[in-house]
Amino acid sequence: MTRWLKCGAAMSFAVSLTMTTAGTAGAQDSLAAARELYASAAYEDALAVLNRLRAPTSRDEGRTIDQYRAFCLLALGRAAEADNAIEAVVTAEPSYHPSDADVSPRVRTAFADVRRRMLPVIIQQRYAQAKGAFDRKEFAAAADSFSQVLSLMTEPDIASAAKQPPLSDLRTLAVGFHDLSASAAAPPPVAPPPPAPPALPPLQLQPTPPPVPAQPATPAAPRIYDATNTNVVPPIVVRQVVPPFSLRTVPTNQGMVEIIINELGAVEMATILIPLNRLYDRAVLEAAKDWLYRPATMNGVPVKFRKSVRISFK
Repeated sequence: MTRWLKCGAAMSFAVSLTMTTAGTAGAQDSLAAARELYASAAYEDALAVLNRLRAPTSRDEGRTIDQYRAFCLLALGRAAEADNAIEAVVTAEPSYHPSDADVSPRVRTAFADVRRRMLPVIIQQRYAQAKGAFDRKEFAAAADSFSQVLSLMTEPDIASAAKQPPLSDLRTLAVGFHDLSASAAAPPPVAPPPPAPPALPPLQLQPTPPPVPAQPATPAAPRIYDATNTNVVPPIVVRQVVPPFSLRTVPTNQGMVEIIINELGAVEMATILIPLNRLYDRAVLEAAKDWLYRPATMNGVPVKFRKSVRISFK
């Protein structure tokens, strides 16, 4: 009996010791512990703690874990792994760059090199996502996404690349689409409240029912203006790319396509007025769907506009 009690006590003590050790390890595996180890230059220990933190409680915590993992790898001279960690940080938060007060110039340079390489690609991806939202008529989301694209183009790390194609061309398109999206997403004006009904005469027992309001007339279709309307400011080209003529014989005559540009600056309808070639005319009509303009205006208000575009080859 005594021997059995001693064995049970030993097993109980072992279980208790295991639970205590596990609890201590759990407390040590925290972002705060990793930061303290990094600050004390214990980079291997800090990296081990960070690698065990697989389930961050928030997006900010996950981003901070990736940042400190990159810091530790750079301090240990593991450049290739550090580049991968920095790429994860830039992908999750393209506008992030380390503070001068937090890290050394070497770390800031490593982040700047990766951002200089990745941001042009990220900007083009973000632009494509914003254009997709615009095409789906999700104008509020599109305006916000185009704002992010334009903000990323101001980053100092890509100042030189932003001044050259393709980013310089994307900036022009992003500005135009942002203005169109913001205008389309603006809420309609609030209608004034209806007038209060007139007061009943004091001696009138049965109030006279108010007159039935007349049904509003069906609004007429928007008028389409053209170059003969001198009081209309014509549309301005944002993008008007004519497809190349792929046949061997290039026509010497001129073709013409007529387009109707709506209040958002998009081509609503295109018609061939002077044909050049059956296949080429079809390509022009397909390309016209993607043309973009700053819409025509009358007294500052966007209006529909009929425009003729000549096509010639030299």
